Amino acid sequence: MTTPAHFRGQRIAGLLFDLDGTLLDTAGDIAQALARALADRGLPAPAPAQVRNMIGRGAPTLVRRASEALGLGLGDEAQAQVLQGFFQHYEQLQQAEGYAPTVYPGVLEGLTMVRAAGLRMGVVTNKQHRFAQHLLAHRGIAPLLDIIVGGDTCERRKPDPQPLLWAASQLGLPPEQMLMVGDSVNDVSAGLAAGMSVVAVPYGYNEGQDPRLLPAHGMVETMAELPSLLGLPGAKAAQP
Repeated sequence: MTTPAHFRGQRIAGLLFDLDGTLLDTAGDIAQALARALADRGLPAPAPAQVRNMIGRGAPTLVRRASEALGLGLGDEAQAQVLQGFFQHYEQLQQAEGYAPTVYPGVLEGLTMVRAAGLRMGVVTNKQHRFAQHLLAHRGIAPLLDIIVGGDTCERRKPDPQPLLWAASQLGLPPEQMLMVGDSVNDVSAGLAAGMSVVAVPYGYNEGQDPRLLPAHGMVETMAELPSLLGLPGAKAAQP
């Protein structure tokens, strides 16, 4: 038996989540793969703290931002070569023994409870689909999901609403019955443009800006607060 979920007076039948900075802390892995790709070409790499602020719009933008931040002046062809190197090194990191990116506190607890209530769930990320699929399966989140949308699944990435609307259509749900949960301006902008309710988390990356300033409809400190936010059984109360 399912339990009706609601938020802001609207029935919620499905949730979409960002991946990097929302469900998993992957900044260290991304920084390492980028550093190796740049080193292959004899180039310096930005500090890991800098890379955290560059994450959010997909790997091509990451490479471009790194080039600009370091004053490397890489042209399109050189950036494409670094990008391919980044993909290769990132895949090698994922396949390495002992690879275990950090799952943020409350993620498995919160998503398990939401799933048990009968809601549909998916991930919409700007990360390449194959990498997202591997990460979510490796950390035990994939079985809770109905769909995974990567940055290469649709023609456009977040902050464009296209991948969110495509996910909703695949789930057979109207956007107004969907809740988008993320940590960055890209997630919030895409969710609002798609006509969805939007909730932010205060951690993550958000391109170096404070996620608490995002124009979301609400905020949860951890995913463990989602059941309470949606009017479902939950031990922790979410912020209004």
